[in-house]
Amino acid sequence: MVYNRLSVFRAERGLSRKDVAEKVGVNPQTIGYLERGDYAPSVELALKLSALFDLPVEHLFSLKPFTPLAQSLRDPET
Repeated sequence: MVYNRLSVFRAERGLSRKDVAEKVGVNPQTIGYLERGDYAPSVELALKLSALFDLPVEHLFSLKPFTPLAQSLRDPET
């Protein structure tokens, strides 16, 4: 399974799934599948998304669960 924080970064920037989909050239349903963890992105799509959000790909996607954001804020060393 591939974990992601796509919805967090999308919401932070005020983008809809449709907005993101149009910017990276996929169907809005694909963005929904990604956010729910029902679909693992291709390398090309992961790179397009990381470029869109101007983040390293590992800030968006991971093979292991991300530390919850609230915990990351409390314990910055994790």
